[in-house]
Amino acid sequence: MAGDPDLATTELLLDALSAAGADAIELGVPYSDPLADGPTIASAGARALANGTRLSDVLALVHRSHARCVPLLLFTYFNPVDRFGIARFAHEAASAGAAGAIVPDVALEEAGELRRALHANELVMPLLVAPSTPPQRAERIAAASTGFVYVVSRLGVTGASRAPQMESLRRQLEVLRQLTAKPLAVGFGLRNPQDVRNLATIADGVVVGSALIDAYSGYTGADAARRVSEFVAPLIAATA
Repeated sequence: MAGDPDLATTELLLDALSAAGADAIELGVPYSDPLADGPTIASAGARALANGTRLSDVLALVHRSHARCVPLLLFTYFNPVDRFGIARFAHEAASAGAAGAIVPDVALEEAGELRRALHANELVMPLLVAPSTPPQRAERIAAASTGFVYVVSRLGVTGASRAPQMESLRRQLEVLRQLTAKPLAVGFGLRNPQDVRNLATIADGVVVGSALIDAYSGYTGADAARRVSEFVAPLIAATA
């Protein structure tokens, strides 16, 4: 989450994640009504907002960091984008060096304008498929996704306290494999090397958010970066 605990620490965390071997980084834009996020990420967003972090600050952070980092994907809700201006957001995100954006509260039928604006600026927009998504709709979502398909591992909000049911998730991924050739990245509730090992042979990517924030919670600067490096190293090793 950009701006949690402060923007200077976030910049160090981007460097630490890149050095540790992350393939991409999902950088949160703080928002006051994060409907898809559980307590950990929602609290991180609240702290960032209390620090005065705004979308323009996040874009400036991307601009400073992108040349030495792995691809940075902005994770934002639609309201900040709408207030900023869709075309302006796409243009400035591309100019800053972002690789794309994930906007979880925009439904497939309502995503056209944002998708076109991002595409025009050569930015990807992965879309989310939930466990409850019917196959026909999942196929349409996958077709509209760019970069990868974000597979939500379980119903509910993000958070590391409740792990997904791996057998159900395995079946979900098997169905999606029949519907799309695009990479499938799984997120929500994944938190440790065993989760990664369980998915390493059936998914193309694993997204770990809340557990990462928990790892550096209460720390700033180099101490936070060290904790992130130590947390991520075994996750990356588990992909082997």
